[in-house]
Amino acid sequence: MKNIINQLAKARLVPVIVIKDAAKAVPLAQALYDGGLPCAEVTLRTPDAIEAIRAIAQALPEMLLGAGTVLTTAQADAAKAAGAKYMVAPGLNPDVVKHCLSIEMPTIPGVCTPSEVELGLSLGLDALKFFPAEAAGGVGMLKSLAGPYGGVKFLPTGGISHTNLHDYLALKSVFACGGSWMVKDELIDAEDFAQITELTRAAVELANAV
Repeated sequence: MKNIINQLAKARLVPVIVIKDAAKAVPLAQALYDGGLPCAEVTLRTPDAIEAIRAIAQALPEMLLGAGTVLTTAQADAAKAAGAKYMVAPGLNPDVVKHCLSIEMPTIPGVCTPSEVELGLSLGLDALKFFPAEAAGGVGMLKSLAGPYGGVKFLPTGGISHTNLHDYLALKSVFACGGSWMVKDELIDAEDFAQITELTRAAVELANAV
C-alpha cells in the first residue's frame, strides 16, 4: 500500500477518467503518459471500463493504473484480474475494503466525515480519498478534518481543477489530487489526444510548482 501511495504522491495528480469506448483507452493512456502522468484512475461507470483497464494494463504495463468507483467485491475482483494495481471508491464500504485487503489490493475509499476517517483507521488504512472535495467544504473542510488525524493522508477528488489545485496540494495532509479537467469527455469523444497531452503537461507543471 505504501509503495502505491508513494508513487501517487510522486505524480501529485491522478487523472480520473471515464472511458465509454475501450478502443480509445490505450491512446488516452498514452496521451497522459506522454504528458508526464504515468498514472490514471479508470472509473467503473461504463460497460467498457474493465476492458479499458485490461487494454491499458497490457499496452502500458509501466502505467500505475487504478480502478475507480469500486462499489462491490465483484468489481474489485474483476478490476484486479484486468490489471488494476489499486482501487478507489467514492465511499467507505467495510466489506469491500476488507475484501480488497484480503486479495492484497491497495484501496483508497472515500470519506468526508470524522466518523468515516475513524472507520478507515479501524480497518488499518491511513490513506483516504476526500470526496466530493469541493461539495463537502473544500480546503477549509479538509483542514478541519485532517487536524485530529495527523497520521492520515488524503486524496481530494471532486471539483478539483487548475484553479484550486495549488490550494489542495499545499496542505501537508494531501499526498495527491484527483482531477479530470485534462481528460474531458468531449476531448476523448473527439479523439483529441494531442490536446489531452498538452493539458496534461500544463497540469503537471502546475502541480510541480507547489
